[in-house]
Amino acid sequence: MQHSIENKRQKFYIYKIALVASLGGFLFGFDLVVIAGALPFLVDYFHLTPAMKGFAVSSAILGAITGPLIGLWFTDRLGRRRTMMLAAACFMISTVGTAFTGTIGYFAFWRFLGGIGIGLAMISSPIYIAELSPPHIRGSLVNVNQLSNVIGINLAVIVSYFFSFGDFGWRWMFGSQAVPVFFLMLGLFLIPESPRWLAMKNKRDEALKVLTRINGKTKAETELKEIEKELGKEEGSFKELLRPGTRLALFIGIVLMIFSQINGVNMMLMYGPTILAEAGINVSSSAILSSIPVYIFIFICTLAAFGLIKRFSRRGLLITSVLLMALGHIVMAIHLQRSGPPLFTLVPMLIGTGAFTLGLAPLSWIIVSEIFPNRIRGKALAIVCFFLYTASFITAQVFPMLTNWFDVHYNSSSGAYWIFAGICLACALFAWKLVPETKGLSLEKISDFWKNRNKDYGRNI
Repeated sequence: MQHSIENKRQKFYIYKIALVASLGGFLFGFDLVVIAGALPFLVDYFHLTPAMKGFAVSSAILGAITGPLIGLWFTDRLGRRRTMMLAAACFMISTVGTAFTGTIGYFAFWRFLGGIGIGLAMISSPIYIAELSPPHIRGSLVNVNQLSNVIGINLAVIVSYFFSFGDFGWRWMFGSQAVPVFFLMLGLFLIPESPRWLAMKNKRDEALKVLTRINGKTKAETELKEIEKELGKEEGSFKELLRPGTRLALFIGIVLMIFSQINGVNMMLMYGPTILAEAGINVSSSAILSSIPVYIFIFICTLAAFGLIKRFSRRGLLITSVLLMALGHIVMAIHLQRSGPPLFTLVPMLIGTGAFTLGLAPLSWIIVSEIFPNRIRGKALAIVCFFLYTASFITAQVFPMLTNWFDVHYNSSSGAYWIFAGICLACALFAWKLVPETKGLSLEKISDFWKNRNKDYGRNI
């Protein structure tokens, strides 16, 4: 009986920590979609061209490219938790700035600063959650970050619709972000530092205290010894990232994250109301309202992903997800070529975003937070996130120009979706050939694999 009570306390403690850390993911999702709701109004208010429309969206992503480079130093020197605190400060300043901006130049600058916060949060939060999570629930806990992200997306849609009337409603859309930022700041004072970071900084007693609250005293002692043993084998330098085994892990992480951004589904989220408006739903507020089923559906899929991640292999779920995303793009391309009913546009959007949320979205973060050795995890994630946001920036910037080019030359934007379908198929092939299976293994065992791997490229660790 006592053991059962203690086990429940430990689970409550770790889920509380994961929930606070995942608020960074909430803000990422909120920021991602609130710009989608505000974009039609920004176009009218600032008289934006297609290129400037892309820049209004992608300026935050440009900042997110910078975030990991800064986070590279902060996560290792100051810790995962303090890096999340810095991210929260960037979010708050950006929130105030975008709400009161007077020109598109200043708007882009404040969005850029918020993007730095996104970059810092999305490098530190998954690392933090992975490093505190017991192996058997690590996938589910990292997916809490994705769930929080999707909750942020859905709340942003509601906020966008609520403030979608009048000339200045878009300012309230951005200003409303101050509420979750405040709760993130408050929560970060109530959670501990990562025990693996503490061990790396020779703070053994503090690391043991955190591990004991998570796993109990006996398991905590064993786990700490494994962590210290692993840290003793590592230098923690960039040079270590270029060693044969770790180099492959870095390559897999980079390519997987690039695929997670250039697959086209993120554009359905960023430009959802715009896509529907261009399909024939002309009133901005109506386009926002019509996109709500997409965002509700991805919330349902995120909840379903917890069970799928727990039951199925990482690789199998990832490959299935990407193939279904390709199907969604193919349906969208055919629909646009045949000029189908505007509301039918929701069908391929539901297929693509649902498949993305069930597999690639959470698994890309889960896998890259698992596959790197402890001492270089922060450096590796910073490099991976740099490529992630660079790919995201290019895609967000190019998407409206690409669809506009196809519209001008072929009277349909369907060509863009054929390209995205091809990218998804390439991602499925990549996952089948190179992505390793990491489910149920400790971070230290995964690290050992890269050091001892043979030429089998690690289909199964």
